[in-house]
Amino acid sequence: MVAGVSAEDRVISLGPGLAAIPERLMLAHARGEVLFICGAGVSRPAGLPDFRELVLDVYAALDPSVHNVLANVPHVACNRWQVDCSGLTDRQTAEVKRFLIGDYDVVLGMFERRLDDQTRGDSRVRKEVASRLRTVGHSPAPIHRALMRLADRGGVTTIVTTNFDLLLESAAKRLRLAGGTYSLGSIPRPTRQTDFAGVLHIHGALAASELRASELVLSDQDFGEFYLRRRVVPDFIYDAARLFHLVLVGYSANDPPMRYLLNAVAADGTRFDDLKERFTFFGTDTPDPIALEDWRGRGITPIHYDASGAHAKLLATLERWAELSAINGRTATIDAEIRRIVKVSRSAAPEADCDLFDHLIRRSNTSERIRLSELASKAKADLDWLDAILEIGAKKERGRRP
Repeated sequence: MVAGVSAEDRVISLGPGLAAIPERLMLAHARGEVLFICGAGVSRPAGLPDFRELVLDVYAALDPSVHNVLANVPHVACNRWQVDCSGLTDRQTAEVKRFLIGDYDVVLGMFERRLDDQTRGDSRVRKEVASRLRTVGHSPAPIHRALMRLADRGGVTTIVTTNFDLLLESAAKRLRLAGGTYSLGSIPRPTRQTDFAGVLHIHGALAASELRASELVLSDQDFGEFYLRRRVVPDFIYDAARLFHLVLVGYSANDPPMRYLLNAVAADGTRFDDLKERFTFFGTDTPDPIALEDWRGRGITPIHYDASGAHAKLLATLERWAELSAINGRTATIDAEIRRIVKVSRSAAPEADCDLFDHLIRRSNTSERIRLSELASKAKADLDWLDAILEIGAKKERGRRP
């Protein structure tokens, strides 16, 4: 580790090209104090759409005339983008204008009211959304499995999602993880006890049967209902943020669900000082310091990764973290890392290897440190590695004293 770097600023690189994760977050995860919140980006590798694509799909099925206009709008368009709405009604044109701004929840609400004159679960818009998102024929992607492994808090698995699909549940079954599905009003109140468990759909989940309407937070009216009037979601997020470090995965800063979530947390963060630090995995193809500062300005610490190659580095980072997890990581993988790192002297080892070695020791309890020390000794580690273990152990012991 570079001299002068404080404990708060340490980052751990889990492999070449992978995201560097703040060690304070990894240590919190080892204590079972991290709660992942998953957005639409998590389910895209499984063939499901993000919010923008979902809106396009709904219009393609229910209003082809508007879809023909929207389909020609590039993803980077803004509200000044010129579109030809000459063949549309005023209400349809208003929806197109909202789409250009990116207010997809408002768009669906306007479309639903125009088409069905209602905002209930059996509207044509909601039936089409449910049909598009049903996961028959879709298997959980590797990122679902990695996140479910990381969601293990130590004997209980808990993860939050704003997605309606049930792919996280499918991944849990394949990993033989216990836990149920909870949605909206049935979600347990956040606690560190074992009854706070399962896949928690804070914006609703698809009903198991196609014959049943799904209660979903989909339109602007829904967000107003559950965020402002009932305050179901903000109260949940606030309680969770006091107990856990929230880690967002699969969101962009401008996603409608993210705007509501950020506002809910930011509002309480200005009034209370007991909220834990929040993080987000944020990918760009090229360095973008302004975008990183945008996240920080919203009260979220960004963890940057290279988004090229269909976000492959994000998946690799999460899978590697799960492999090395202090809670349910693979012992063989952890031991192999210790043996690999100590093959060279500490003075000649890359800084990233020294940081990873120290982290694996720092997060360990006394018995695990003794085991890793014996492992390093058998691997003929030089004295500097063994001295580092002793020094870290001594600091932890001093830290426990009153």
